[in-house]
Amino acid sequence: MVILYEHPLSPYAQKVKISAREKNLDLDLRTPDGIGAGGAKGEFAAANPRAEVPALIDGDTRIFDSTIILEYLEDKFPSPAMRPATPEARAKMRMIEEVCDTHYEAINWGLGEIAYFRRATGDKAAQIQEHASEQTAKIQSWLTKQLGNGDWFADRAFGWGDLSVVPYVNASVGFGNGPDEGSPLGKWLARANERPSVARTAQEALDSVAGMQQVADILEQGLFKREYRDHRLEWMMKTGGPEIVLDGLKKNNIRFSYEFE
Repeated sequence: MVILYEHPLSPYAQKVKISAREKNLDLDLRTPDGIGAGGAKGEFAAANPRAEVPALIDGDTRIFDSTIILEYLEDKFPSPAMRPATPEARAKMRMIEEVCDTHYEAINWGLGEIAYFRRATGDKAAQIQEHASEQTAKIQSWLTKQLGNGDWFADRAFGWGDLSVVPYVNASVGFGNGPDEGSPLGKWLARANERPSVARTAQEALDSVAGMQQVADILEQGLFKREYRDHRLEWMMKTGGPEIVLDGLKKNNIRFSYEFE
C-alpha cells in the first residue's frame, strides 16, 4: 500500500489524494508528528528533508513535492489519465497548477493565519481580509478565462488541472470568497465536488478545521511554528502584515524552510 504523509488542510496533499483516489489507489494516510513544532523525524523526515507534506512512500521509493508526486502517480498508474493528452493542454495545466500553488495558496494560507491563528484582529484583520477578497476575485477571474466554455480545465474530462484548482476554490468558499454559484467557475466547482474523490478529500479538510481552533494558543506559546516560505512571506508583507511577521519572529512562532540535515 502507498503511504502518504499529509495534513487534511494542505491543498498540496489534497491534490495528491484526489489523483490517487481517481486512480482507485489505496492510501495509508498519516499525519507526521512534530511537523509544526520542529520535531519532524522518522521515515517522514527521511522521505522529505524539507519536512513538508505531502511525502509519498511506495516500497523503496520516497518522493516529496506534490507536483513530482503527481507525476510519479501518472507514470506508474497511468489509467485513468489525469494528465492531458496534448502538449498544449499539458502546458496550460502546468500554468494553472503553478498559479494555484503559489499565488492562490498564499492568499488562503494568509487568511488561515487570521482565522485560525489570530495573527491579527479588529481593523487590521478586516483590512487584510478585504485585500485577500479582492485578490481572490482576480485569480478566480483568471481561472474562469482558463476554463472557457468547457466543463473541465483540460480536454473533456476531469483531470490534473481540475484537481489542482479545486482545493483552493473550496478553501475560498470556507473563507467567504467562493465564486458565485451561477457563474461558470461556480458551476464547475459544483461538478467537481460531486466527484467521490473530491467530496471525500474536501470532507476530510472540513473535519480538520475544528481542531485548528486550539492551535492558536499553542502558537502564542511558541510551541507551534508556521512556515513563512517564499510566496507566503511575500503575500503577508504586501498585504498589510509586516508587523505580523516581525511579531512572529519575536515570539519565535514562525519559521522558514528547514535546512537539510
